[in-house]
Amino acid sequence: MITTAATGFAAGLTLIVAIGSQNAFVLRQGLRRSHVVLVVAVCALSDLLLIGLGVGGLGALIEGAPVLLEVIRWAGAAFLTGYAVLAARRAVRGGTLDAAGGAATTSWRAALGTCLALTWLNPHVYLDTVLLLGSLAGTHGPTGRWWFAAGAGLGSIVWFTALGAGARFLAPLFARPVAWRVLDALIAVVMLVLAVLLVVR
Repeated sequence: MITTAATGFAAGLTLIVAIGSQNAFVLRQGLRRSHVVLVVAVCALSDLLLIGLGVGGLGALIEGAPVLLEVIRWAGAAFLTGYAVLAARRAVRGGTLDAAGGAATTSWRAALGTCLALTWLNPHVYLDTVLLLGSLAGTHGPTGRWWFAAGAGLGSIVWFTALGAGARFLAPLFARPVAWRVLDALIAVVMLVLAVLLVVR
């Protein structure tokens, strides 16, 4: 069972350790030291729920409902485009990180809303986390699939915690305005590319 959990852990990390909208947002919140615990908790709990749904059989339902994925695809593309525009505006205006108090923070409601949208309006979440991980878990039998799910869930918790908490070590670098401009420019590009890929696929 430990081997199965370890396999799930590796599979989970493989799918989430990538430059994407959710990871970019967690990194930025970690650098700003703004509602990090909330953002990390939402991302990790969302992954746990999605993994559980996938292992429980939701993947088969998603495969049979292409219209649902189509709606999510266009909604996700629209949201990512809007977020890319906001990131581009921040890149133009610039910003700094106050070593004493962190960068200017947004409200917890805004952080929560953005985090939920970046997580649940991403069609790849349903294809990768629910469908793919659910299918992989199913190969380990009725009991083993839940050990696989536990390993994948642990991978998500470890990754998001490390990303959110570890970002503070980059704080000295982001005390310079140019670093924020570069980060926000990269975020804008990543979000826009992901939005385009959602539409043209």
